[in-house]
Amino acid sequence: MTAPCEHVAQATIDSVARPAPGCEDCMKIGGRWVHLRECLTCGHIGCCDSSPNRHATAHYHRMKHPIISSAEPGETWCWCYVDGRLLE
Repeated sequence: MTAPCEHVAQATIDSVARPAPGCEDCMKIGGRWVHLRECLTCGHIGCCDSSPNRHATAHYHRMKHPIISSAEPGETWCWCYVDGRLLE
């Protein structure tokens, strides 16, 4: 059995914005995105790693906020960047 992710305690956002209006950073630069992710520490909405600018991952590297959730309708999964694993 896998040990629980210790970074979940840093997730302070308990309701994900679905549908999210768009990637905050792409909207500022006129970029485009494929899927949206929400930081569960601060609520930043960024684009996924399939998107050209990968703003969700850039936000993690800049801010060190470890947990994101999909901000896509019908998706409820979370991801821990530190542990590199899906959280259920």
